[in-house]
Order: sequence, then C-alpha cells, then structure tokens
Amino acid sequence: MTAHTEGSPARMRAAKVPTDLFIGGRWRPASDGSRIDVHDPSSGEKLADVASATVQDALAAVDAAEQALAGWAATPPRERAEILRSAFEAMTRRAEEFAELIVLENGKTLTDARSEVAYAAEFFRWYAEEAVRTLGSVQTAPSGSNKILVFRQPVGVCVLVTPWNFPAAMATRKIGPALAAGCTVILKPASDTPLTALAIAALFEEVGVPAGVVNVLPSRRSGAVVSAMVDDPRVRKLSFTGSTEVGRVLLAAAAKTVVNCSMELGGNAPFLVFADADLDEAVAGAMVAKMRNGGEACTAANRFYVQEPVAAEFTQRLAQEMSALRIGPGLDSGVQLGPLVNAESRDKVAQLVADTVRAGASVATGGQSLDGPGFYYPPTVLADVPPDAPVLREEIFGPVAPVVAFTTEDEAVELANATEYGLVSYVYTSDLARGLRVSERLDSGMVGLNRGVVSDPAAPFGGTKQSGIGREGGHEGLLEFTESKYVAVSW
Repeated sequence: MTAHTEGSPARMRAAKVPTDLFIGGRWRPASDGSRIDVHDPSSGEKLADVASATVQDALAAVDAAEQALAGWAATPPRERAEILRSAFEAMTRRAEEFAELIVLENGKTLTDARSEVAYAAEFFRWYAEEAVRTLGSVQTAPSGSNKILVFRQPVGVCVLVTPWNFPAAMATRKIGPALAAGCTVILKPASDTPLTALAIAALFEEVGVPAGVVNVLPSRRSGAVVSAMVDDPRVRKLSFTGSTEVGRVLLAAAAKTVVNCSMELGGNAPFLVFADADLDEAVAGAMVAKMRNGGEACTAANRFYVQEPVAAEFTQRLAQEMSALRIGPGLDSGVQLGPLVNAESRDKVAQLVADTVRAGASVATGGQSLDGPGFYYPPTVLADVPPDAPVLREEIFGPVAPVVAFTTEDEAVELANATEYGLVSYVYTSDLARGLRVSERLDSGMVGLNRGVVSDPAAPFGGTKQSGIGREGGHEGLLEFTESKYVAVSW
C-alpha cells in the first residue's frame, strides 16, 4: 500500500474545488474564519481545508433560501427541469473528476466512485423528468355538493444533512427532488467529505441555478448549526441520512417546530441463502451486497444466514473471494478495496471482530487490522457465529461478513427480523414462490431477491422500524418535498 504524492493530478484537481461556504450564490468564509482539515484516508495526509460554518452562517443561509423561495417555487416546472438536466449533463461530463475527488476524501476505490457518480448524476436526470409531473387530483365529493380539488405545493425551505459514505449520491438524492418540487435547500455535508458537496455547489453555480436556491455549509459544529436551522420557523423540511442515534436527536429537535422530516437511518441487512439457491449467484451477490463501498453502506449485507446443507460451502467460497481482493489506495490501478474513512471506523470494526471471536466465532479469512499508513481493515469472513454475537446486533460499516447457519424458512425469517432496523434484506433461492413469500414476511422497506443491489433513482428507497421515515427516489421522493392542499369548490 502506497500513498499518493502531493503533486498527483488528482490532488491538483482537488485543490481547485472551492473551499468556502456557498450562501446566496456567493462564496464566503465562515463568519469566525474557522476551517476544517480534510484528510486522505489512504495516507492520513491533509488534502485541503474548508470553511466551517457557524450558527450565524447557518441563519444567513436560511435568509438566502427564504428570499429565493417564492421566485423558485413560481418558476415553471419545465425551467426547473432544464436546470436539473443541465446539472446531470455537467456532472456526467466531469464524472472522472468527481470520482477521483470522492476517492481522495472518502477512500473508496475508483471503480466504486465511478459507480457512485453515475448514480448521483442520475438523480438529476430522473427529477428533471419528474419536475413536470407533480400531479394533483379533482373529484366529486360523495355528497355531490362540491368538488374536491387537491394540488401539490413545495414544502418550503429544506435543510439536507448528508453522510460521508456516498458524498455525491446522498446530496443529489435530496437536492434533485427538492429543486424539482420548487423548494430551496441548505446542504450540510459530513465534515469528513465536504469537498464533493462544494464541487456540486460549483456545478449548480455554473448551470445557472438562481442565487439562494442551493446553499452548501460544511461545518464541524454540526449539532449547533443544524439545530439553529431546524429551530428557525422558516425551515419547513429536514431530510437526514445518517445513524439512527443522530436521527433520534434530530427528530426530537424537529418536534419543537413540527418540521416535516425524512429520515434514512441505520441498517442491519440480513442476507438469506437457501439450500436450493444457485451458489455461484449467491456468492457473487454477497460480494456486491457486502463489499460495495468497502462495506461502508447502510444497505451493506450485515448478517449472512445460510441454510445448513450449504453453509460450509458458501462460507468457504465467500472467504476465497474475499481473500483475493487487492487492498490499497483507491486511485491505484487494480485496487478492489480501499481504506475505511478514518481511524475511528477502523477501530470499531476491529473491536466488533475481536468481540465476536471471543464469543465463539472462527475466522475464515482476515480478522486483523493492517499496518498503516492509512485506515485499512482486511476483508473478513467469520464462521460459526453465535446467534447472539455482537457483530449481528450492530451495523458493521466495514468489510466483515459473519455467517450463521439456519435450518427452516421460519427460523430464517425470525433471525432476519430480530433487529430494530428494517432497511433492506437480501434473499437467494431458486424457488420463486418461496422468494416472494419470504420477501413479504421480511420486515424491511426493500428486498433484493436474487440481487445484491437494490438502489435505483427510479425506486422508493427507505426502511421500516428504526431505519427511517419516508422514501427517497422514485415519484415518492418528489412527494416528500411537497404538501397537499385541498380546496373545496363548487362550480
């Protein structure tokens, strides 16, 4: 594993990203001059520093978004759609630059980053198409006395809070539908990965979004900054992607002003393999579901439940595939697994593995932290995992696959549902009736049936239980940024 040099072309391009706050169509430093250092997870070296917004800056962003709201909401849907379409085209033209920037500040491989950029840009194209489809309805009241007219209006000023694991896609998945609906936004990106969000702000500036419609505020003072905005009565929507723990805090804060909330929170995805499954397909699907983004995804397969007749073979084959992955800095040619985002993440993964081994699991491959520089942890498969092991209760957010054997379909469903989370589940079986039956019984908002990936801009992404509230993507994602207005009318 080698670190990139300071003078590499990718680092030089990263240095050209604006690093101040983007408020009201202008780039400006934090009101107190404070900055956040951004580091390369593959080496720990400093990449850049960006402005760290204060509460004063946050309220200035609310001012800008509120002042721009009436004009943007009144902008014809086709015009809003054309700006989103231009953003899609600009992001697509610069896909490689965005991908390299994501690798540098996040650590994922270039292959994963390219996939993320394509996915991120697609939200702009999808919502460019949806912007002209904010449909209402008209019907006759059952009594026949009047008509019931329902139409959709933009919810208003929106605060969008995004995580570090998909710094482009989590931003566009929120900005796209908000702008399509006629809302103005304030994006607060994760402090580990602010450069991608600032690059997106620069992209919107280039394509001509009106001043104040899109504002971007990196900040180390996340709690104070977000709370100040949510407490402001002009803010009417909070959309958050991150941990369930933080989501609970934000929901409590939003309750004070009854702010409309969308929450995409933690996951603990089960991956079920039945004895009749095609094991080639199941192992390939497991590699995608587990190792996309190095396991640092809320949709990552977290718990592998495999029916007893094939459990040993599945474990052996998965360990073989995992151990063959090449580890290193994400921009290096042929690398298939980069570092975790920071030392804290690596240490948490290492502790979960150690606790699970102490609980009785055996290591089929991996299991030990790698020497630096950088925050690396090897692909790890744990066999003979006890059903109550720590690694099955927590979101791993790393390249670790614990395998548990089961006997019956009922047991598999019971094990899969035994969690407070309900984001996504995966099922592999050759029996379509069983696959659909199990999919219906699984308590999660999404199911990958003989597929290792479920994310699609055209589909409603979201979970049940403590994995969140609301949906992102699809037509449902647009409706999350609207309010229904009912007019009783006679004619």
